[in-house]
Amino acid sequence: MSTPALKIYNTLTRTKEAFEPIDRNNVRMYVCGPTVYDYAHIGNARPLIVFDVLYRLLRHLYGPKHVKYVRNITDVDDKINARAAQRGITIRELTEATNKVFQEDVRALGCLEPDVQPRATEHIAQMIAIIERLIESGHAYAADGHVLFDVPSMPEYGRLSRRSLDEMLAGARVDVAPYKRGDMDFVLWKPSKEGEPGWESPWGRGRPGWHIECSAMSWKHLGETFDIHGGGIDLVFPHHENEIAQSCCAFGRDVMARYWMHNGFLQVEGEKMSKSLGNFVTIHELLHTEKFGGRKWPGEVLRLAMLRTHYRQPIDWTVKALEEAEKTLDDWYKKVESIETDKAEIQLDPDFAEALCDDLNFPKAVSILHSLYHKAGPPLAGKEQIDAKYRFKKAAHLLGLLQGRTSDWFEQRTPIEIDKQDIEKLISARLAARAAKNWAESDRIRDELAAMGIALKDNKDGTTTWEVKR
Repeated sequence: MSTPALKIYNTLTRTKEAFEPIDRNNVRMYVCGPTVYDYAHIGNARPLIVFDVLYRLLRHLYGPKHVKYVRNITDVDDKINARAAQRGITIRELTEATNKVFQEDVRALGCLEPDVQPRATEHIAQMIAIIERLIESGHAYAADGHVLFDVPSMPEYGRLSRRSLDEMLAGARVDVAPYKRGDMDFVLWKPSKEGEPGWESPWGRGRPGWHIECSAMSWKHLGETFDIHGGGIDLVFPHHENEIAQSCCAFGRDVMARYWMHNGFLQVEGEKMSKSLGNFVTIHELLHTEKFGGRKWPGEVLRLAMLRTHYRQPIDWTVKALEEAEKTLDDWYKKVESIETDKAEIQLDPDFAEALCDDLNFPKAVSILHSLYHKAGPPLAGKEQIDAKYRFKKAAHLLGLLQGRTSDWFEQRTPIEIDKQDIEKLISARLAARAAKNWAESDRIRDELAAMGIALKDNKDGTTTWEVKR
């Protein structure tokens, strides 16, 4: 069975293109990661999930050993400095604690760990090397302890965002400074104030600008030119535009990445997410508190809710969408309850593969997944039905869904007020009653558990499993 060709919408060309890696044995992708000064909000979850699915798809198409995924961690930034000072802790304490929570949240969303998660502070030498190249080639200049990129030195500047000069000036939130030659010039290196992190450089003790960090980390781990660069649509300008300027001018390349992919914005219950509106919600809060919808939500529910909208389209984050995603997962987990392993010989459904390869058409892929779910039942029976379940599960796995056991899925969502130990004791007492053929007592315990919202399933081997009824 032939594998469909992967097509990607390239922000650089504004067209959907056939994906042709520079080296099929070394497919390389870089995605902008978090600035670890605070918990990641739900909008940040979208690129995490989108590019995790793309990573899974690339591994499926080219083989896990032939794909390298880099997602950075920004651990030096003005926001980090301000938040650490506000809390009265060191910058290192802040970034370590925040990154720890971030990693836990990402795992809860079902994302694979990238091959490399470079930290900005570990790549200062590469940043300085790029800046020195830019100065030497006339694309940057030092002034008053700063180093700035000379935007007019690059005629192609603006080709990614396709903005006019006025739009770029507005979007960049230009800092007015006497040492700048041009309004659009942006900082590559700046002096560190007392108490701020700093490193020795040819221009004095200082720290990098935001944009140079990603150019340095992608260069270090993926090379001067690589295949895919991803992130949210809000990063197109100025961040990604400036990355292109730095990398292309430093290395004398026409492109930094051949394909640029960007996911759309997220709003909450029809409104832009903001703290002033009281609808600002983090991934951590969704997973661990009852802030949104009056309850905690499993990470896989968040994931499926994201995947119901095309990644380039805006998404409206609603409680209703989460409830629908959870109900769907309940049904899907019950469908694969009898198959806890995978079958390597089961081929990925061709229609499902084609949908994903068509610029990650998530809505179509999820629709096909629903169809595979319905096919994995009567009138099929025996081996045919089992194989259909495996085919359904294989497709779900490529989306990062149905990764766990059915029993674990329902058990993790047991309401807090239900004591799991008490449930297990009641089940043991019921099994003892059944063994003694005390059917009245057995039925009484089953009814007691049902009143608590617990459904029992007696297995052929004499054991009993349970789940929370929704």
